[in-house]
Amino acid sequence: MSKTVTEIRALARSHSVAALRVLVGVMRNVDATPAARVAAANAVLDRGWGKPRPADNDDAGTPGQINKIERCIVDPENSHS
Repeated sequence: MSKTVTEIRALARSHSVAALRVLVGVMRNVDATPAARVAAANAVLDRGWGKPRPADNDDAGTPGQINKIERCIVDPENSHS
């Protein structure tokens, strides 16, 4: 008999504390590969803070606020562009 999605989610969530402990253990393990440590650290951060949102980009594909700051630094007379 197959489990429903709700049952599978509940089962997975019941292992959340143990899974987080494993991720933190890998992250702190100096003998683990750097890739494994980074992956574990990212997983811990994603669970604690959520995935980062992409920056709002202007038409050129660069963050608009940074683009404006760069223009102000290059030409302080034109700070309102």
